Amino acid sequence: MLTTATVNRVVGAALEEDAPWGDLTSTALLPADATATADLVAREAGVFSGGEVFAAAFRLTDTALDVDLHVGDGDDFAAGDVLASVSGSARSVLTAERVALNFTQRMSGIATLTAAYVAAIDGTGARIADTRKTTPGLRAFERHAVESGGGRNHRYSLSDAVMAKDNHLAVLKRSGRDLATALREALSRLPHTTHVVVEVDRLDQIEAVLDGGAHTVLLDNFSLDDLREGVALIGDRATVEASGGVNLDTVGDIARTGVDVISVGALTHSARALDLGLDLRID
Repeated sequence: MLTTATVNRVVGAALEEDAPWGDLTSTALLPADATATADLVAREAGVFSGGEVFAAAFRLTDTALDVDLHVGDGDDFAAGDVLASVSGSARSVLTAERVALNFTQRMSGIATLTAAYVAAIDGTGARIADTRKTTPGLRAFERHAVESGGGRNHRYSLSDAVMAKDNHLAVLKRSGRDLATALREALSRLPHTTHVVVEVDRLDQIEAVLDGGAHTVLLDNFSLDDLREGVALIGDRATVEASGGVNLDTVGDIARTGVDVISVGALTHSARALDLGLDLRID
């Protein structure tokens, strides 16, 4: 969840990085009493995300600035739409401009890409989820943007759930540990609310995972035929997640195999920043 404390901390750090001793250009050239109004204008269509972050960049720069959001997170917009307006000190508006745009362009790009994935699986019953492949320090922002686009969030961090991947299984095997036994022992020690996910890359691994009591079986880089077979083998004994080889051309076919969740790292690691601009109107 995107909290005010997180927004203030991350945006504050970005503002300090961008203007550690103030905005030298604006201070040197602009009259202290000059005012302006700026509009956040879409240069292309998309899905909006980051309204609170956009506003925080200006509010933390100058509490006297007035920010008016014209759309909400998750709203569609067209090229040319005015998404927000900010008015007040021209110096302050220009000081915060780049940080506000960087965050909003990034978050709206993620939301727009996520919405395309969600649309591609419409009617299948599957859900699109993100991964931990996020920009360090910006996970809360980027995952909020996924939600703005209609996607779902995976585990937030390593502390939120057990997720045994190929490297974990390799260590277990090298240690001579039986996977099903190791899972049962882990579940006996964990709180009953802890969710356990195990990633497999072969059909013959599934039974041991189910025997160990995993709640979700993640089928990684499976062919469509193997995904269908995996879904049939698992049935209603666990949630079925698919990952690997997922893009906008393949996600619909993957969803139609009957999986419950499709995790897509590209939502956050490959989203293009949307083209948004801040157009100044001099008062």
